[in-house]
Amino acid sequence: MLCQKCQKRIAKVQLTQIINNNKSVLFLCEYCAQEKEKYNISSPFSINDFFSGIMGFPYMTSVPQHTQDLICDKCGMSYNEFNKTGKIGCPNCYKVYGDRLVPLLKRLHGNMQYNGKIPSRAFSSVKVSKEIMKLKEQLNTAIKNEEYEKAATLRDQIRNLESNISK
Repeated sequence: MLCQKCQKRIAKVQLTQIINNNKSVLFLCEYCAQEKEKYNISSPFSINDFFSGIMGFPYMTSVPQHTQDLICDKCGMSYNEFNKTGKIGCPNCYKVYGDRLVPLLKRLHGNMQYNGKIPSRAFSSVKVSKEIMKLKEQLNTAIKNEEYEKAATLRDQIRNLESNISK
């Protein structure tokens, strides 16, 4: 659909007004929408506000002044810009803003380490192989500590799990 004002560009903004129970819809391109000062198409809140609202955590608006002055030396993005857009400028920004991003990422993702996804049909074999690796580590520790009885039981558990995998 073309812009209803300039009739040249594709309309990407839909403006709906309801005045005295009369609804009017206007389709504008981004340029025409920005020309009209009364139509502000920029986002009134950041992505941080959006996610904090979904997760039920209040977003910390009182950020210490020294964190707002942080600027990435590679891309030039400031921490204040990141707060407004919710987008990181480059990989170096993670290093520059690292201590400020950790609580946000933990709150959004629940963890700081990506463990990957496992297909459901392979999940049981992967789970068993991880258990075997964990038991082998415990076995090595038991041998180093000269706990031979514990080492023998761990060895038997490993053999039992390995025999179940081969079936």
